[in-house]
Amino acid sequence: MRITKVYTKFGDGGKTYLANGETVKKAHPRVEAYGDVDELNSYIGLIRAELPETLKGLDGLLKDIQNDLFLLGGDLATPPDAPFEIRRMGEDRVRWLEEEIDRFNSDLPPLEEFILPAGHRISSLFHVARTVCRRAERSVVRAMESEDINPQVQIYLNRLSDLLFVLARWSNRKLGVGEEYARFK
Repeated sequence: MRITKVYTKFGDGGKTYLANGETVKKAHPRVEAYGDVDELNSYIGLIRAELPETLKGLDGLLKDIQNDLFLLGGDLATPPDAPFEIRRMGEDRVRWLEEEIDRFNSDLPPLEEFILPAGHRISSLFHVARTVCRRAERSVVRAMESEDINPQVQIYLNRLSDLLFVLARWSNRKLGVGEEYARFK
């Protein structure tokens, strides 16, 4: 695909196109969902840009996640009745996330209390991305109430938010920053 013009002015009327050419309002459930996924992808990019040298090994993992999020956004933007085939989010990518969660979590002590989303700047950015991911998941769940959406999209986002939580904890630990526990007093 080659994009030669960034603006079309079509969106000035509050409408946009889905991948199958269907015209919808910008508040359409699919558009809301893939917009939240796009925002999440941008936060992952910010994390990559901010990675301290000690954590540069995470860059490849985060780049893979960003590519998955593009795939996921395309999945959301393309109704199943589109007159063409696209690559959809699959169970294999969910399994991959689960493997990554297990890998990073194995370096952490068991969680016995609620922790505050704090610590090192990079850990805090992982927590921000986690909450944006949860919002994207909620948008997908809302869209699924009225749209035929690949269920693996929602499952992927659910696992990704878990991975982002684990990476926030793991980053603090690798950088020598202790976790802060929530107080309920």
